[in-house]
Amino acid sequence: MLVIESWVINDDSPVPVSSEVVLEALRARIDRGQRETWLASSSGRVLAFVTNTERAMVMLLEEEGDPGEHAVDPEAEGSSDGFVLSNEQDDEYPDEDTVPIGEAFRLVEHIVGTGSWPTNARWVGDR
Repeated sequence: MLVIESWVINDDSPVPVSSEVVLEALRARIDRGQRETWLASSSGRVLAFVTNTERAMVMLLEEEGDPGEHAVDPEAEGSSDGFVLSNEQDDEYPDEDTVPIGEAFRLVEHIVGTGSWPTNARWVGDR
């Protein structure tokens, strides 16, 4: 029997978000100045999205505390700041460890819809 995960935004409503509405929810949060979003799945996995509005860090964790895996852009050079966390911390990341915002949206939508990275996604394990 195939069991599909459901995902909720950790600090929003307990109502699950589908792949059809997750991008709308992320964009609305960004418009309100919330650049950090954590989604929790019904199986205990966690999906993190942190953006500076141009690039984003996308991480998929098997459980809270897991080092997980994150999307990468190996050809990118330099670094970007402006990744403002909910605790007001302003982080800077190497661009190779983040992806352009459009790619980040595609990855989140796919993970929420299928539970896994797209086959053409570039990511690395941090375990």
